[in-house]
Amino acid sequence: MPTKPPAETSARSRTATTSTKGRAAPARAATTAGAAAPGSVRKKAAAAGPKATTKREAVAPDMLEQSLALITASLEDDKAEDIVVIDLAGRASFADRMVIATGLADRQISAMAQHIERKLRDIGIKRVMVEGANGSDWVLLDTGDIVVHLFKPEARTLYGLEKMWGKELDEGAEGNVTRL
Repeated sequence: MPTKPPAETSARSRTATTSTKGRAAPARAATTAGAAAPGSVRKKAAAAGPKATTKREAVAPDMLEQSLALITASLEDDKAEDIVVIDLAGRASFADRMVIATGLADRQISAMAQHIERKLRDIGIKRVMVEGANGSDWVLLDTGDIVVHLFKPEARTLYGLEKMWGKELDEGAEGNVTRL
């Protein structure tokens, strides 16, 4: 009986049996229940749902206010324009406050980010994540409890974070946005 070349045999028959000197050996049984279920690893993970998230620990209110005062003072010293502080407590899980400010040039924005990072390190906040500090329209600083967005004017109007997170979104939330 002529045999088909390997390219023409079906994938099922190739995986179901393996030939050993002319006789067929049975396929090995799956050892785990996950391997027996159909679908790829990515599909199985999606079907299982999101992993349980851990809640962010609350920071001491005095440390939060000290950090916020330091950030806003640093921005004012660096001639940032239109500084806005948005209270996110109870509205977002990623931070308690959001600070938005505008700088006129890439160099000014990156200098503001460096100054904030250095001053926060001096008071004991060591893990400040900085994104976009290499000359872009938008620099993000994440201290864990406070998120700082430093924009060029065009980028700030384009993204409109004040509209997204401000008091216009929530009815009855008058004290959430503070303009400095």
